Amino acid sequence: MKPAYIKDLSASLVVFLIALPLCMGIALASGAPPAAGILTGIIGGIVVGFLAGAPLQVSGPAAGLAVIIFEIIRDQGFSALGPILVIAGALQILAGVIKAGRWFRAISPAVIHGMLAGIGLLIVLQQFHVMLDNKPKGTGLANAKAIWPAITQGIFPIDGSREEVAVLLALMVIGIMVLWQKYRPQSLKLVPGALLGITAATVIARVMHLELNYVQVPGNLLDVVHLPTLEAFTSIHAKTLGSAATIAFIASAETLLSAAAVDKMQSIVKTNYDRELMAQGAGNMLCGVVGAIPMTGVIVRSSANVQAGATSRLSAILHGVWILAMIVLLPGVLRMVPICSLAGVLVFTGFNLIKVKDMRHLSKFGRVPVLIYVATMLTIVATDLLTGVLTGVVLSLVKLIYRSTHLRIYSVAHKHPTAFDTQAANVVDLHIEGSATFLRIPIITAALDAIPAGSIVHLRTDKLTYIDHACLDLMQDWINNQARNQLEIVVDRESLEKKYWLPATQS
Repeated sequence: MKPAYIKDLSASLVVFLIALPLCMGIALASGAPPAAGILTGIIGGIVVGFLAGAPLQVSGPAAGLAVIIFEIIRDQGFSALGPILVIAGALQILAGVIKAGRWFRAISPAVIHGMLAGIGLLIVLQQFHVMLDNKPKGTGLANAKAIWPAITQGIFPIDGSREEVAVLLALMVIGIMVLWQKYRPQSLKLVPGALLGITAATVIARVMHLELNYVQVPGNLLDVVHLPTLEAFTSIHAKTLGSAATIAFIASAETLLSAAAVDKMQSIVKTNYDRELMAQGAGNMLCGVVGAIPMTGVIVRSSANVQAGATSRLSAILHGVWILAMIVLLPGVLRMVPICSLAGVLVFTGFNLIKVKDMRHLSKFGRVPVLIYVATMLTIVATDLLTGVLTGVVLSLVKLIYRSTHLRIYSVAHKHPTAFDTQAANVVDLHIEGSATFLRIPIITAALDAIPAGSIVHLRTDKLTYIDHACLDLMQDWINNQARNQLEIVVDRESLEKKYWLPATQS
């Protein structure tokens, strides 16, 4: 049996091979230099790995934040990102201190899946243009509108243009990843398809001396670090705070959802969610100080870490060490990578975020969760990430209010002979289902008044989840006055009264 540190060492190498291309690709998708993503991967591995409350989770640049970082850099400049990340990290630390970790996990799955699908669609629309070795447009809708002109002007007619060469390389990378995911040998299941695809594209570009855009990384690690200026901190305004709160919220939600998934994959360690929030906050603050992009706990790298046999936080820490060694010792290798090949990896990643199985799963709970999913996704593409998430949250709250106040009341009449009367008695089963609040008094009153005089009424409240004081008082008056109303009412009073609950009387 291998010692634990040997398992962690081998797992860290697997995670490193997966993380390196994603660090660079997500940085490019964020509108930042690849070195900024590499720096985030180093911090996510060494610093957050050491502090983490989820020891087997791997942190680094995440596709879920690429869209909002792109918008921040586009609108406010790269220099504004540092203070925003410092504030966002501080908010995450504060959330951990006040033990808010469990509340981030209370977000509706329909909103989370819709958010990830929206991000995935935005990445696909954005990186399509990078696959053609061009720059993406400013918004999701602008990228979508520009796709057809890019195809007709860049790819067709076929004449060996730079765009055609770039898209062929990118499609080759995607093809390798798809085929590797489907047909890879069991003995090589931990070898990442992205690494194979990028290696193949790099070799072809190098051998054929293709005139494409390549990854640019500095030769000196210190050149990667860009400390924020004092002016950047003194110019903080409401938009800065809003951006910081958005990053803190989305990064925390994605991190804790990933940590929960890691907990389900293994039984070696369990997550301390509040400590994990504080570790992520410390990591993002440090990213803001050194000029990197933000991080989250990421499920792809974390699941690979678990599957590779990691037993402790040592694996996550070592993966950061390997990234650091790569940028220090072999920066020239990274400069050989065509940017279009990284775009192919990101397009594949974006498509994987749009999961049909999520919609199928949500459909088991009715149409409303699917509608929330679709509304969140489309709003993100049409507007921005924060608006889309808030739309999903508001729709979830509307659904909750509806469900908590929804009442169904109906009667089923039938004839039933009695032992003392040859005439069949008019028997009415009155069903009350859902939540009976004062808002539903008109409906309840109408249903009670519609019962014919002389009926025997069986009050069915087994599906009644709650009744407030106003409705309970109305029902009790109706029951007490059954003789005056010429009714015979059969009811379990104790069961009905148990549906009423007051916080002040809870024992």
